[in-house]
Amino acid sequence: MKQWLSPAKLNLFLYITGRRADNYHNLQTLFQFIDYCDNLSFTLRQDDQVNLLTSFANIPDDKNLIIIAAERLKSYVKLTKLGVDIAIDKKIPMGGGLGGASSNAATVLVALNQLWQLNLSLDELIEIGRTIGADVPIFIYGHAAFAEGIGDQFSPIDIPEYWYLVAYPNIEISTVKVFNDPELTRDTPIQNITDLLSLPFSEFKNDCENVVRKRYPKVDNIITYLSQYGTTRLTGTGACVFTQCESKQQALAIQSKLKALSVHSFVTKSLNVSPLYES
Repeated sequence: MKQWLSPAKLNLFLYITGRRADNYHNLQTLFQFIDYCDNLSFTLRQDDQVNLLTSFANIPDDKNLIIIAAERLKSYVKLTKLGVDIAIDKKIPMGGGLGGASSNAATVLVALNQLWQLNLSLDELIEIGRTIGADVPIFIYGHAAFAEGIGDQFSPIDIPEYWYLVAYPNIEISTVKVFNDPELTRDTPIQNITDLLSLPFSEFKNDCENVVRKRYPKVDNIITYLSQYGTTRLTGTGACVFTQCESKQQALAIQSKLKALSVHSFVTKSLNVSPLYES
């Protein structure tokens, strides 16, 4: 049995610059990984069966991106029958904007490419990932990046790695609902990467945040509360929010105050290189 890490990500900023004919949106976003990970275990089989040993509430196996990724990759297996049993130790909140499902799919593609000895290139894996979900490619890419297009055209960057307090209310937010919300801002001017990265963290924005705060008062309350301690922002389409801290100690101190509100949270460090590849 082999174990592989599947990290979460933060969108340090997220600007929506237009809506495409295929109903996807053009974005400009800054991805950075964090050291908060799911753990996937793979046990190879000598047949063509792909099994998920861990059940997910309200998600049938054939709709789970873990199974979809494995089945998609299985089409590249030649001559011999190969299968796998997959188990997951799930830590990343679902529907939280941290990319957990996309990261899981990416880890499956990267792991099985090696375990099944398929020898597909990184570009080939990214192309497969693109057919599974818009955020899957960044986790295969594995490096902090400025992203454009639908979030899958990358320019690698190295930016400071900070400690963050990540808070998550016990709600799941549908990305589809947020992107279809009539009040969502979709016309932010396209900006130059150099100009964007010259801004202080406090001036970054997430175009989804206003809609989410309006539709989900619990998220609004958490952002309002944490903003007194540091710059706080929604990641992705939420529901998770993150506060940038100068040290782990500061993050832990803020977390202790947040506990009084009975809000779940964790302290994490941002990373420019994905733990998937470091492991």
